[in-house]
Formats: sequence, C-alpha cells, structure tokens
Amino acid sequence: MEQKVAEAHLIQLRMTPRKVKIVLDLIRNKNVAEASAIIKTTNKIACEPVGKLLASAVANAEFNHEMDTEKLYVAECFVNPGKLKYMKRVMPRAKGSADRIIKRTSHVTIVLKERD
Repeated sequence: MEQKVAEAHLIQLRMTPRKVKIVLDLIRNKNVAEASAIIKTTNKIACEPVGKLLASAVANAEFNHEMDTEKLYVAECFVNPGKLKYMKRVMPRAKGSADRIIKRTSHVTIVLKERD
C-alpha cells in the first residue's frame, strides 16, 4: 500500500530563499504540533508565511486525504529560487549614477506524511 502524502506550495514569495531556508531547517522531520510551536516562538521574518503554509498543508491532509492530524510530520520541506529569480530595481547614487538592487523571490514546498 502506498503511503498518503499531503503537499502545499507557496509560489513567488517576496523573500530571499536564504531567509526561508533557516526556518525550514528548524521544522524538517518534526511532528506538526512541534513544528507549529517552533514557528510561533522563532523570531524570524519567514515564520509568518511558512506557518500559514504549514497550516494549509495540514488542512489539505485532513480534508483531501483523510489523514490523522495527530500522526502527521513534516517529511520534506524545501525552498527554490523564484521563476523570475529576482526583480531589478534602481537606487540613485552619487554624481547621477545608479546601483541595481536585486529583490529575490522564493518557491516554498511542504510535504506531510503520517507516522506508523
């Protein structure tokens, strides 16, 4: 019998993958309740969107796949650079010149499975 899997994706998050990866490393292979508690108590900017994504993955598991929420754990979580990779912006500098500012985006994925 194949194991049930619940996924949730967050596309084009306006945050660098480096910042999101720090939070995802904290919750990988943890129970959903423990991962949720870690996200709520961690003081990182990426915790809010990752917490919403985790809640969405739990809802997908519960309603779409009839999985038991008590047995769920974060099997996989990863972040990739966004499709645009970055948005180019300009910042004025001295003597009429300009510097380029790179604003990066991220694609985040969380995969939940049930423990036996």
